[in-house]
Amino acid sequence: MTTTVNGSDWRVVDAGWGHAAADFATLSEPSNCREYVALHHLLAIDCGDQLLDMACGAGLAIELATVRGASCAGIDASRRLIAVARDRNPAADLRVGDMAALPWADGSFDVVTSFRGIWATTEPAIAEMSRVLRPGGRAGLTVWGHLKASAGSWALAPLRLAEPETVSRQAAMVRLGRPGAGEALLADIGFVDIERVNLPFVWEFADPEAYARAIASTGPAYEAIQHAGEEAFHDAAVATAQSRTRDGLPLRAQLPLVAYVARKAGAR
Repeated sequence: MTTTVNGSDWRVVDAGWGHAAADFATLSEPSNCREYVALHHLLAIDCGDQLLDMACGAGLAIELATVRGASCAGIDASRRLIAVARDRNPAADLRVGDMAALPWADGSFDVVTSFRGIWATTEPAIAEMSRVLRPGGRAGLTVWGHLKASAGSWALAPLRLAEPETVSRQAAMVRLGRPGAGEALLADIGFVDIERVNLPFVWEFADPEAYARAIASTGPAYEAIQHAGEEAFHDAAVATAQSRTRDGLPLRAQLPLVAYVARKAGAR
């Protein structure tokens, strides 16, 4: 939901992640709640915390942090997702912009999070995360783990309908999930007390049609739709999910997710 990718202008992100903002917010994002709640718990979000969520998307994570008592800000490259986030969080400071050039002063926040918004291709955002944190501030970000080895990888299959170059780029983006990769990057920026934690993550859908509509609302799906066409993508998604249906139970795709939690050096 994010920023400059391989030299591309961050403003183009709205075309992909914002193309079906209401569908994403209501059909796809709710499955992320396990991820959001788990990372907030690891970071001990509490009353009085000034929190920034980078690549905040439709703002559900910010809404959940607010419930814990935090005062929140967020940034995303998609104006349409920010519109949803503002509707959900009228008191938050939410901005459209580039997370590699954050519009907040040094040391503005106690906590900075990013949920699958910072990739191996958007590493400058890590330096910005550090810059806007106060000394001793907490950082938390999530990235995909080893997806190919996951039983839930079937749910990502329609995304491979994108151009081969795009599929390869998407694979490169997730390399921060490899053991040691995220730790090394955070340490290079100057973070300390770095910890890698496996988080719970499950996508659940009522039926194949619900799955097809939800997956179609994501940024990677937009790239696949641009290449294969909307009808072909929909048909492939429905066919993929039909073999996974279970009588009386939702479709379920459990995927590996990694969190990195760290602290900015210095005393608060």
